Amino acid sequence: MAGLLIMKMSENREVRIDKYLWSVRLFKTRSAATYACKKGKVFINNIAVKPSRPVVTGDTIILKKLPVTYSYKVIAFPPSRISAKLVPDFIEDLTPEEEKIKLKINSGPNYSYRPRGTGRPTKRERRDIDRLKKDSF
Repeated sequence: MAGLLIMKMSENREVRIDKYLWSVRLFKTRSAATYACKKGKVFINNIAVKPSRPVVTGDTIILKKLPVTYSYKVIAFPPSRISAKLVPDFIEDLTPEEEKIKLKINSGPNYSYRPRGTGRPTKRERRDIDRLKKDSF
């Protein structure tokens, strides 16, 4: 089925970048993809782009979603938003493992033990806690 979709859409040589990012599920909404383009977080072949910039097969898309910088290669164009299972047929993930590790580090446990009744940490204590967390990763 996916092969049929790829063949049908290969006739279209270009698609707007915001629509493409939304259709391959890199953004939840098309307006979020448009906003990212306007804020300079989307690059095609290392050039910052506007939402209306067309993307063609073979282009490299760099997407900055802090703390990670993702890289993708355009394989084909979907007819509309596709299911998550079909995404690998349309886009290839080129993101290095070092970038993906950054995401795992930041999504780690964000808790610390504080004795009951001691109240909120002071500014100095909070900075010590932040340094301790930063050093542990």
